[in-house]
Amino acid sequence: MQIWIDADACPRVIKEIVFRASERLDVPVCLVANSSLAKHHSRLITSVMVAGGFDVADDYIAEHAAPGDLVITADIPLAARIVARGAVGIDPRGELYTEENVGERLSMRDLMTELRGAGMVQGGPAQFGATDRQRFASSLDRLLTRMLRGRNPV
Repeated sequence: MQIWIDADACPRVIKEIVFRASERLDVPVCLVANSSLAKHHSRLITSVMVAGGFDVADDYIAEHAAPGDLVITADIPLAARIVARGAVGIDPRGELYTEENVGERLSMRDLMTELRGAGMVQGGPAQFGATDRQRFASSLDRLLTRMLRGRNPV
């Protein structure tokens, strides 16, 4: 099992929560981004810098994440790809992506993109806050416990 982080847009506080869990449970983490990332002093944390371009980091994660791996991303198309491959996905607000909900989330994302493009809707998700951080930490802990015990995370 490995944890993958779509690191370009992942909040720093979420990365720090994952790093602590990684150390506590001895689970490797790989951050993937198309920009330079800070060096980490843990044998469990690696970084991959991919070329710039649309979805290059997502493509890398989708190609390398294996069934049973955990991917942390807010990118719903990437979540759909990794769930289809048998990996587990969670967003930075602690919501689990499943075969049952990822299609609906993808449809809603596409609809909102169209509405924003037509000027009918403005803005995006609410600002990331302390409640989101706590929800993510709790979800991550439950999820990793289930996965490491070999149980279905859903």
